[in-house]
Amino acid sequence: MPSLTELVRSHTDLDADDVAWLQLLQADWQIIADLSFADLVLWLPDSEGKGFWAAGQMRPTTGPTAYVDDVIGTFVPAGRRPMIDAAYAEGRLVREGDPEWRDDVPVRVETIPVRRAGRVIAVVARNTNLLGVRTPSRLELSYLQSAADLTQMIAHGYFPAAVQRSDHADTPRVGDGFLRVDATGRVVYASPNGLSVFRRLGHSGDLTGLSLADTTRELVPPRRRPDEETLSAVLGGRAHRDTEIGTDGVALIVRSIPLRPQGDHIGALVLVRDVTDLRRRDRELVTKDATIREIHHRVKNNLQTVAALLRLQARRMDNESARLALEEAVRRVGSIAIVHEILSQAVEEQVDFDDIIDPLGRMVTEVSAVGSRVRVRRTGTFGVLPSESATALAMVLTELLQNAVEHGYDPGTAELTGQIVLSAQRLVGRLHVTVDDDGRGLPDGFDLDASTSLGLSIVRTLVESELGGQLELGPRPDGVGTRAALDLPVE
Repeated sequence: MPSLTELVRSHTDLDADDVAWLQLLQADWQIIADLSFADLVLWLPDSEGKGFWAAGQMRPTTGPTAYVDDVIGTFVPAGRRPMIDAAYAEGRLVREGDPEWRDDVPVRVETIPVRRAGRVIAVVARNTNLLGVRTPSRLELSYLQSAADLTQMIAHGYFPAAVQRSDHADTPRVGDGFLRVDATGRVVYASPNGLSVFRRLGHSGDLTGLSLADTTRELVPPRRRPDEETLSAVLGGRAHRDTEIGTDGVALIVRSIPLRPQGDHIGALVLVRDVTDLRRRDRELVTKDATIREIHHRVKNNLQTVAALLRLQARRMDNESARLALEEAVRRVGSIAIVHEILSQAVEEQVDFDDIIDPLGRMVTEVSAVGSRVRVRRTGTFGVLPSESATALAMVLTELLQNAVEHGYDPGTAELTGQIVLSAQRLVGRLHVTVDDDGRGLPDGFDLDASTSLGLSIVRTLVESELGGQLELGPRPDGVGTRAALDLPVE
């Protein structure tokens, strides 16, 4: 299904400002579809004047749809839909005509010109499934009147409002709670859901005739509401924006859409949504995230303590092989501690592995016998990895780097200088990692499968069992030194 931008680029002469206007319209047209009880289809004029392209579609949540199938990307030649032609050419709302029949369903069609900067740039067709039409209630009449005002605003270029989009992902919809206020900010109608929302704040009785802003001030303490200018502008229906208000036990999002169908402000529709449960869950998630980060912090501290104890024990060992074994254990514990240190600072259980591998490279060389004479250099990027994969991969690379440092270079060589290049590349769901050293290379007859090295055994187990990847160990392609290559699946 093509996007709006793709259709504009391929078939129309609309410019970037026109597209931005249409995107603003589409961001809010769920409201119009719900108030109209009708499907909306956005038609764009063909650059050669041959007809119109369907570039957007919205179904109502308040009534039956008039379109079972998607129509985005379809083309209607000029003359096939005279109402679309008339709305675009004459710049007026077109309502005349008999209902259309689609799949044995009568559909009333109205077309609305979309005006920007004094010219018509598109047409919105409003399609109402007449099988769902019945004698309207007061709620439905209020919906339809508000929809009529908004369509007039579209036709005159007053809607959508060229303002910053809301930051609220949970912005209210028509069914959450609907209120209509007049030009003075007094309520002329409140839907049952809208009335219920305000009763949760502590209001009793009807809202009709009351100033919505003044009523809210009486219900909401000053510390739980926005500044007075915002409160008056939103609840008075004078600003196209939203805000959050509430009490200690209730949280609401309030959104205002001023109405000026002929240019003069006549009132506004105000949508309200009770987000108490959502905010409670948000608080729980924040608390949970903070707890998880604190756990990672404590695990890191405990691991560092374990590493310090092992290091002290290693210094007291007379047996050289036992001392080296403890020092290897210190490095392994340290690599896990670095992962938990990064996780203790992260918001999610995902980590940027580049932040882990760079300290690991420094740690391996600093504690080795060759010291600063061998340098670890990274090329490419590992990207973001889940914490489980990051821990296993950190241990794998620690072992591979340690092997390269210990077995690739002779600490007794005074003029020793060396470089280990750690490369990472993501390709089509795979992470390819190589560790190249320029040391003395593998011993003659080396066989990875026959190796009894504990470090390599750890590496193979983690790569194949924990990471689901493959390990190869052999000489570098240029014949100097050793290459360890990892091929791992990543999301």
